Amino acid sequence: MMSKNRLWVNPWFLLLFTAGLLAGLLATAYFVADRPVTTVILVRHAEKNIEPNNPNPTLTPAGQERAQTLVRMLGESGITTIYATQYLRTQGTASPLADRLGLKVNQLDARNVGELVRQIKSNHFGGVVFVAGHSNSVPAVISALGGGTLPEIPEQEYDNMFIVTIQRFRPTRVVKLKYGEPISTVPGNQQVNQ
Repeated sequence: MMSKNRLWVNPWFLLLFTAGLLAGLLATAYFVADRPVTTVILVRHAEKNIEPNNPNPTLTPAGQERAQTLVRMLGESGITTIYATQYLRTQGTASPLADRLGLKVNQLDARNVGELVRQIKSNHFGGVVFVAGHSNSVPAVISALGGGTLPEIPEQEYDNMFIVTIQRFRPTRVVKLKYGEPISTVPGNQQVNQ
């Protein structure tokens, strides 16, 4: 019985025991307590004008209204950064929200999904990021962020919003919502070739 008590009195044992306990507490705090969440809100650009000879059309009046819906929905959401591609339709979708929040629209090449994802992961950890993209780039960004594979957004759909949450040591989560007027009720959206 005496040898057991001597173990607790041994300074080396106490030091190692305390160091192990402290390391365990620090590891627990690292994995449990400090897990900032990065939120990425993605939309395809709003309704665009149909101009067969123009590769860079602007938004229709319905598209402008959809962009205003984003202002009403996301104006108080804590967005810290806004990205859009170089095209007028994505810039027009993101600009009203950026104006409301006093932020600039960071412009990236539509083909460079990797650069956008790199910037989100390295520069905006723990922030809320808004991205206006395209029918093919939005699913690609979600996939690159770890949100799984999604099909390309159909050409006639402009009302999808995806909220991606990235948290260290947890799976990336994706929530798909609809916003604004449903596509079938927006005048001029009966055209299939968009």
